[in-house]
Amino acid sequence: MEALLHQAKKQPFHRLKITKKEQLTKNTFVLELGIPAELQDSFRFEAGQYVSLKYLHHGEEFINDYSMTTAPHEGKICLGIKINTEDSSTMSLYQHYGIGDEIEAGEPKGRFTLVSKPAEFRTILGFAAGIGITPILSHFKNILHNEARTRMFLFYGNRSWEDVAFRDELELLQKKYADRLQIHYFFSQERVGNALFEGRLDRQRLSLIINQILMIDDTDEEATLWDSVDEVLICGKGEMIKSIANACYENGIPKKNIHFELFEEFNDDIYPVEVDFPLVENIEVEFTYNGETYKTTLKDNRDKLLQSLSIQKFTVPFSCKSGICGSCQCRLVEGEVELLENEYLTEREEEKGNILACMSFALTDKIKLDFDQL
Repeated sequence: MEALLHQAKKQPFHRLKITKKEQLTKNTFVLELGIPAELQDSFRFEAGQYVSLKYLHHGEEFINDYSMTTAPHEGKICLGIKINTEDSSTMSLYQHYGIGDEIEAGEPKGRFTLVSKPAEFRTILGFAAGIGITPILSHFKNILHNEARTRMFLFYGNRSWEDVAFRDELELLQKKYADRLQIHYFFSQERVGNALFEGRLDRQRLSLIINQILMIDDTDEEATLWDSVDEVLICGKGEMIKSIANACYENGIPKKNIHFELFEEFNDDIYPVEVDFPLVENIEVEFTYNGETYKTTLKDNRDKLLQSLSIQKFTVPFSCKSGICGSCQCRLVEGEVELLENEYLTEREEEKGNILACMSFALTDKIKLDFDQL
């Protein structure tokens, strides 16, 4: 997700050298960053996390977040990057940075992570679309390396074979862990001779996957593979995540076991909003961000706080707007809100009074937020 510098919360950046650059498809490439000894601790990461890169595009500083494709045991950081358009900031990154150049990188962040359970027998599914494969690849390499009893299934959607990023690496991974890893490719714009694999990953496709791929469980004659699923990882565009996540939930997977990462702004809720709350009008809002305090009045609470402030053209931190990335986390200093289910906040953070502005409706006519002091 591209974000102008002023839209992102302040974070420390370090100058790192680019040690590898490789084009994978016509619009995706990889950057590998060298981590000097004095920064090893700062750049320790978990599978599924990302780093931010800061660079110039048309004379303006941009910050982009890129997921790592490497697993911690590999001892390096590789980023999978998609060039969205010919005039995007990622095209500037591709054209103007090469091996040996230095670039400013933020320290690893993100909560698209899983607790390692090497002693357990687990079944984990991954659904990825396009460049959404990047954090999924990191997870799969990490889990297969550390959990000898875990079996994994990857369902990877693209337009065509030539759009499949990391294909060589995935094939090597499948050969290495042939007894515990299955990879299935799906194509929305190419015929492959089997209707099951022709089309987008969505609710309907999941139903076919459950009934045609995840049926027989060799380890349990009385259950199907779907019955044994412990965790689901999803990464792609908002509509794809929403469709797959809801279909998984409707087919019996608890929400707490469905994990997703969003790579773009998405103005819809992943799960349906199932709460009712009273209408509040003329809401006085005060918030602090990057050391500045702002005041405004909202007409009512029909929209979430972040969306309401954005409509009034206030500069507020955000990326996904769907309760996934945590960019809009803030402290509720005064007032009450209805905080919807989200993928990010921990119980401890909620107990401290932290909320996600993109998932919160005002319940009182006075609201005070602090984006700086969490």
